[in-house]
Amino acid sequence: MTNHTLPTPSSATGNSTTLESGPERPSPVRTLIITASTRTGRFGPVPAAWAAEQAHRRADLDVETVDLAQASLPAVLGEVDARGRPPSAVTEFGRRLDRAEAVVIVTPVYNRGYPASLKNAIDSFYDEWARTPVGFVSYGGRTGGIEAVEQLRPVFTELRTMTIQPVLSFPDYWDSIDPDGDLAPPDSTALAADRFFDELVWWSLAMRVARAEVPA
Repeated sequence: MTNHTLPTPSSATGNSTTLESGPERPSPVRTLIITASTRTGRFGPVPAAWAAEQAHRRADLDVETVDLAQASLPAVLGEVDARGRPPSAVTEFGRRLDRAEAVVIVTPVYNRGYPASLKNAIDSFYDEWARTPVGFVSYGGRTGGIEAVEQLRPVFTELRTMTIQPVLSFPDYWDSIDPDGDLAPPDSTALAADRFFDELVWWSLAMRVARAEVPA
């Protein structure tokens, strides 16, 4: 059996761009960032772009983004054509999800829950989610959308994922917008993003090793 060395989140400092795995640096973690809200006038693309920017600064992440407002997933689950094939939008989203080694969900809180569009995307797939570390970026009023995150955790547990403990949340998010409409959070939030992605990478690499050595 090959010996593997994984980075520990607590040993990382600043922007973690160096990883060690024996004599070689592991390839970047394929990470899918999903914008959950599809509402008119939504704020979601702003924190999603900010999270993607933070991730792109790291050498240990290979980032892809998907916006549920543009994914065109059908509202009726299980639809197939005459040949038994699902809609192309479902196939494409499933391909992206299956390829990802980590997923970041960017979600608001709606009435103490998360958007129906996100639930639809979650329930459209099953095996594609399995054994994938999942992190959350939330936004809302005083609580920063944490209620949505706490409702999502048991859902993703049922799907056999690993949700990481750190959350990037934006309470009263309108206070973090600069004059150009971009997200301009305090420096402490950028530091929190480093810790968030450190944790996501650690679990992703651990799961990569586990999948290679103990096939499902």
